[in-house]
Amino acid sequence: MIRELAGSTWFRRAAALAAVWLCAAGAFAQSASQDARMQWFREAKFGLFIHWGLYAVPAGEWKGQPVAGLGEWIMNRAKIPVKEYEQLAGQFNPVKFDAEAWAQLAQDAGMKYMVITSKHHDGFAMFHSLVTKYNVVDATPFHRDPLKELAAACARRGIRFGFYYSQAQDWHEPNGAGNTWDFGPDDQKDFDQYLRSKAEPQVKELLTGYGPVALIWFDTPRMMTDERAQRFVDILRSLQPATLIDGRLGSAGDYRSMGDNSIPNTVVTRDWEVPATLNHTWGYKKDDNDWKTPEDITFKLVDIVSKGGNYLLNVGPTAEGIIPQPSQDSLRTVGRWLKVNGEAIYGAGPTPFGAELGRVDNASKDKNGNPVFVPATAWRCTTKPGKLFIHFFQWPGAAFALPPVTGTVTKAYLLADPARKRLKLTVQGGRVTVALPKQAPGQIASVLALELAAK
Repeated sequence: MIRELAGSTWFRRAAALAAVWLCAAGAFAQSASQDARMQWFREAKFGLFIHWGLYAVPAGEWKGQPVAGLGEWIMNRAKIPVKEYEQLAGQFNPVKFDAEAWAQLAQDAGMKYMVITSKHHDGFAMFHSLVTKYNVVDATPFHRDPLKELAAACARRGIRFGFYYSQAQDWHEPNGAGNTWDFGPDDQKDFDQYLRSKAEPQVKELLTGYGPVALIWFDTPRMMTDERAQRFVDILRSLQPATLIDGRLGSAGDYRSMGDNSIPNTVVTRDWEVPATLNHTWGYKKDDNDWKTPEDITFKLVDIVSKGGNYLLNVGPTAEGIIPQPSQDSLRTVGRWLKVNGEAIYGAGPTPFGAELGRVDNASKDKNGNPVFVPATAWRCTTKPGKLFIHFFQWPGAAFALPPVTGTVTKAYLLADPARKRLKLTVQGGRVTVALPKQAPGQIASVLALELAAK
């Protein structure tokens, strides 16, 4: 039997993947400092979020009626009893799921990491968990572990792989947070019993059965005290010390997770990430087809990077295992832009300016009585040592006058120009002006690169 397996394609692939995992694990083990742990994250900038689970079966509708709100929250919004919701597992059979195609989409889009729901608030494990039979292998006709297949597909492409895991809310469990329609008030539950019997063991499974885990994306830390959060930290640091922890565990993580679809107005110095949707929901809803355009996605990506952050952009696959085609089309368009302009995104730092981001309008107040921030959208700046990158979303015409620059600009060219032909520079009154073509050379956004003299 062993000899037969050793000659099989499956065995050779598994051996190759194991080698990749072992090498990565060795590198991870050497990541002693926080800076070393964060290095890949700071380089990546753009990641793929995937919300996929039983909620894709009803797709926003229950018993013939549309349910308002986010697709993955349908159990909560419709107050579906556990015994009824469990029946969705028998209908979940994503025969069109293709891990290689999903990983290839992420690569085509220029995304450097992937994060997928291993267990959302509905309590269903999208991996082969030995903690409970309520999982995709044991409870569905699919009988496969899609997360193991995705881990392998991502490893083959050099894409970092991580998990979303709902540590606190679990509407399937009597002692998990959130399900008050079946199990009563949260403050009367034995929350630690749920954590110790399900959440903590499942996190251990994810950290020991899927190779190097880039990050675990915890969410909605209801009832998570410092002591409870620390138990998860201890698990991660003991099993995979380099695995990043997001900002929603219940204690400070390795980086800050901004609010959903919430981009800050100004530069934020600490490591951070914006989780965002391509339409209005995370899990698939058949009636939500209001997709962001490639232009909007690209602007948000550049805007976030210019303020020092990462962009984690979500897709919600169908119950058949298909990522909606409009999502794929938009992401691949952004990927083509990144092939030309990626130098100005990957590993790039924030703007040294700031005025281009917008202004505070003290004459207007928001609902909380605070002055309104009015964003500007003409251009953004990202940086690397010795370089400035000006991303034009509105072409300035034949010339662009830079804000005051620290250092001497020695060269200017457009990233869309394969020859990197020098553009004429003039200096007057300490301000640098760059001569530009009359028409924008690139689609979506054109990037002007400026090189500075070494200090």
